[in-house]
Amino acid sequence: MWSNYIATSLFYGIAGVIVIFSILSVTLKNIFYSALSLIVALLGIAAIYIYLNAEFLALIQILIYIGAIMTLIIFGIMLTLKISDKTLQQHNKQQGLSFLVSGALAAILILIFIRFKTTEAVSLKAVSLADIGKELLTTYALPFEVISIILLAALIGAVVISSKDM
Repeated sequence: MWSNYIATSLFYGIAGVIVIFSILSVTLKNIFYSALSLIVALLGIAAIYIYLNAEFLALIQILIYIGAIMTLIIFGIMLTLKISDKTLQQHNKQQGLSFLVSGALAAILILIFIRFKTTEAVSLKAVSLADIGKELLTTYALPFEVISIILLAALIGAVVISSKDM
């Protein structure tokens, strides 16, 4: 009984952290702090994946989204904007519309979850991390390397473009 209560509390605690930092990432005035809030929200999503025994998804979440994409976003913010300038602030003139659309989407999703309750379990083929790693390093090694070269070229291009503006 206590273990179920602790597991449920842990899930809702992590979900609460995700919601709070997701809201902060879109409402903070400083764009750099918004990016940092998004990192915490993405870490919370990785924690949910670990909670659901999806270690591979948690690892990919941390490596790709937090390690690569958010680093690139922060790097881009720091290169293209005068981050030390106190007058730089993020502006959004569509707050009312975004709250309306978000509320409507939330209501639709809540109605869907209330109406369509399933009792069937979905059976999936269990795939281990070792199998995924073997496939990435054998079958999909070339596409993986091509993507890394394309991302490196995009990063170098961003640095060249931003250095010409300075």
